[in-house]
Amino acid sequence: MKPPIAVPTSTVARNALVTLAVVAGGAALYWLRDILTPLAMAIFLLIMIDGVKRFIEDRTRLPRHWAGTAALAVVVLAFLASIAFIVNGAAGFFTDASGVSSGIGPRIDAIIADGGRLFGMATPPTAHELFAGLDIRGYLTTLAFQVQGVVSGAFFVMVYLAFLLAAQTGFRRKLVNLFPNREARQEASEVFERVRSGVEGYLWVQTVTGAIICVAAWILMRLVGLQNAEFWTFVIFVVGFIPVLGGAIAGLAPPLFALVQFPTYWPALILLVGLQLILFVVGNAIQPRMQGENQNIDPVAVLLALALWGKMWGVVGMFLSTPLAVMAMAILAEFKGSMWIAILLSGNGRPFADEVEEERTHKPPARRPARVKQPRAGAAEP
Repeated sequence: MKPPIAVPTSTVARNALVTLAVVAGGAALYWLRDILTPLAMAIFLLIMIDGVKRFIEDRTRLPRHWAGTAALAVVVLAFLASIAFIVNGAAGFFTDASGVSSGIGPRIDAIIADGGRLFGMATPPTAHELFAGLDIRGYLTTLAFQVQGVVSGAFFVMVYLAFLLAAQTGFRRKLVNLFPNREARQEASEVFERVRSGVEGYLWVQTVTGAIICVAAWILMRLVGLQNAEFWTFVIFVVGFIPVLGGAIAGLAPPLFALVQFPTYWPALILLVGLQLILFVVGNAIQPRMQGENQNIDPVAVLLALALWGKMWGVVGMFLSTPLAVMAMAILAEFKGSMWIAILLSGNGRPFADEVEEERTHKPPARRPARVKQPRAGAAEP
């Protein structure tokens, strides 16, 4: 029997310290979620504003400050319009649903009876028997509080965004004072640029592909005659930013409501097949071509990030899970001790998209400053 591999005590202590720090950091993120979630959304909007501003500058002749004002107006108005559409659309949807509630019960009974006959059940249960133990009033009360939370959360996001925009003017001076060495400052700027480009690329891809899916889905739902097609279109666009779960909700929710609305199963079947086909084509043909190497994240890492941030920050964490994973990979790749984590998070073992692009196009790698600072002359090695 071979002797066990000897592990230096310093390595064990370091790994234990890192593990404890990660656990403590996760607990702090969960405990402070009411404060951090609007701040994270505000930072997310700030990155969007910067991207839209540079987009306007590249394609127009507007001065820098006018481009910034236009970008701020576009992003803020889009965010507030989305919140208003969610609240009003949800209210109108439930109003319409309550108006036809008299016909929902018999339709659900018919669906249950057909399913029972399909599986050989002699006396299938009714909808009243299935839902008798559910506290519908309690669910509606919880939904009302959640809608109220969305509105109050949007207010705090706007407050955080205003202060972030005010503090943005001194960011350059802070960067110079934090990194007096030019090489270190250049390295920090590269990390920030890599994080920003990754988040902006993710936003661009999800927005364009989401718009394509929504146009095709809206046409399909209007042809079928599904009620509240515009509301479902917006829901499909919004949930498209949630990895894994977004596609499931977009492909299954409208067909389920079509089962209740129509007296036959054909409209629901057409919606199910059509939406799945749209999602398959966009997800496997269009989206990979647009992504390229910009979102070089392992699918398992995406799933774990979704579960982790969803557990800590709820729906907001699900929306931000992939951008946060991109940011984490870019930052962890800058340090020798955490490089292995960035490699595991990456989709192909190369955390840097520019290195992958250089290898794909057979270009010589660009020279980068060292990511790990070397000890000064005469200093003792650790």
